[in-house]
Parts: sequence; structure tokens; C-alpha cells
Amino acid sequence: MLSLSEKQIRSSFINASMRERKAITLPENFDALDWDNREFLGWRDAKLPLVGYVVTVLDDAPVGIMFRKTEGRIRNRPQCSWCEDVDLPNDVVFFNAKKGGQAGRDGDTIGILVCAEFECPANVRMMKSLPYIGFDREAEILRRIGVLREHVLNFARRVRDGE
Repeated sequence: MLSLSEKQIRSSFINASMRERKAITLPENFDALDWDNREFLGWRDAKLPLVGYVVTVLDDAPVGIMFRKTEGRIRNRPQCSWCEDVDLPNDVVFFNAKKGGQAGRDGDTIGILVCAEFECPANVRMMKSLPYIGFDREAEILRRIGVLREHVLNFARRVRDGE
């Protein structure tokens, strides 16, 4: 992923008001982020526990999405819609994101099950146990990275285009 400045991140949000953009709390370790090993930057707001943010690069431009965690409980252990990991070391929660443009201003949202702290880039890079002799772990990790990138970009497109 491209290295982004605070200004680029704040201006990238397509479903947040100017007031919401200014109030965004960046991740604690923002200055030390490893931009090369992530398909998106995702974090939860330290001041607003129900709010999360994701920034990715779509069509060569940064696109930020503001999420709101639902307060309901999920009865079964769900699978993350982005990293598709079934052996997650973390929780998966349901988030809503306002759509971009007029649809979002009209109150339309898109819901998705995602890792609670947006740990997907780390999850897809974890080495799994060998399912069978000769299994190519490195190829599987590259495949999972590609799938994650595709899922995140498709979701960002849907939010941006108000679909």
C-alpha cells in the first residue's frame, strides 16, 4: 500500500462529514506503520469505541471508509468477509458503513462482518500448518493476500458508488 500522510488520510473519507474527518483519531503507531505489508490501513478510534476506519487505494487514489460497530451480539463464531480466515486469533464483528454520495446522505448503509480490529493483513500472512506434504504455503499466502485485496477494493467501490 502507498504510504499516506495524515492530511491524505483525513481527506480520503468518502462517507464522513468534515466535522467527522477532523475528529478522527489516527492509530497510535501511525508514524511507524509498515505500509509495505498491508492491503489497507484499518483501526478503531481510541476515543469512540464503536467507530472504526479503513483507508485503501482504489483507482490510484486513497479512499477512506468510516465504520460503526453494531451493538448486538453475534451468536456463532462468524468468518471475516475480507480475510476469510476460519482460525482467527481475534473476534469478528458486524460493522455498518454509510454509503458515499447522496445514498449515504439519505441514510443508506452497507453491513459487513470484519475482524474487530481490522487485523486482516496480518491474518492472511500467518503461516498455517501444513495440510498435506508438498503444499506450497508461500503460494497460499500470496493467494490469500490477493483475495483480501479484491474483497476490500470491492467493498470500497460499493461504498463509493453508493451501491
